[in-house]
Amino acid sequence: MATSSPAAQAVTAGDSIGITPQTLHIGAEISGVDLSQPLTEGLRRQINDALLQWKVIFFRDQDLDHAGHVALARQFGQPTIGHAVFGHEDGFPEVYSIAKNRTANSHRQERLATPWVGWHTDITAAVNPPKAAILRGVTIPPYGGDTMWTNLAVAYDALSAPIKALADGLRTIHAFAPPPNASAVEAYDESVRRRTLKSEHPMVTVHPETGERLLFLSPSFVKSIVGLSPRESQTILEMLWEHLVRPEFTVRFKWNAGDIAMWDNRATAHLAPSDIYATDHDRQLYRVTLVGDIPHGVDGAPSRSLEGAPILSAEEEPAGG
Repeated sequence: MATSSPAAQAVTAGDSIGITPQTLHIGAEISGVDLSQPLTEGLRRQINDALLQWKVIFFRDQDLDHAGHVALARQFGQPTIGHAVFGHEDGFPEVYSIAKNRTANSHRQERLATPWVGWHTDITAAVNPPKAAILRGVTIPPYGGDTMWTNLAVAYDALSAPIKALADGLRTIHAFAPPPNASAVEAYDESVRRRTLKSEHPMVTVHPETGERLLFLSPSFVKSIVGLSPRESQTILEMLWEHLVRPEFTVRFKWNAGDIAMWDNRATAHLAPSDIYATDHDRQLYRVTLVGDIPHGVDGAPSRSLEGAPILSAEEEPAGG
């Protein structure tokens, strides 16, 4: 008689998580797990299943340092270098500091205020954007500083049939570059010049695990639609970006020190808070991202690199990369 595989036997009576959805379409709080300890195969599978369903999941009151953060990430994939353009923490090449006044935010005052400004999927300028990210809260303001995520699968599903058909056949240029009208910010500009990233992605990608179609249109990185005039491109992009961040597709997370957010970078875009700049309160989080695959469109055609190398694991990344 056939016996169950070890993976099938991994979940025991005390080896399960609690899942509390936060909105109809995105976000769930996970309970019943200590992320400072190695996870069983059963727990890893349950957490990954929750991530695929809810796109971003939250864990409260976790006690992790940099080493524990990296160890957690390694249980779900290969950590990348902290940030492909802006570097990493000393001694921890996998960890990127999300500080209130980090270099990556140095041009934020130049942004044109629109409903989609600041929304992004991490590092889509690379040909293989990270598949997931794990963000850890350390210093949290007493109020303000919330992060938001939106569900790219639901956003695609909510499009009309003619717009879906149009989007399915389009490709877009994603690039890491300052805004066209930005004033010179030397630290930011030098980081971008040192490692330029530019890629062509399908406007609609297919999730490699769920098969969902995703409106893959990171507002902070998409520059144009291939083959369209500038006016056509901008008009279509603005319509779709506004759609992408409709409130009913989103979740907003109030951080506490020790909280962890894990999101599927293939299926979400997120928004860092801007309200914290109007206060004197500090805010410090740390992020680890996981190496991702090259996306594919609904026709099976992959993304292609126009400038820059793929994102590698932290071990493979050249020194100083």
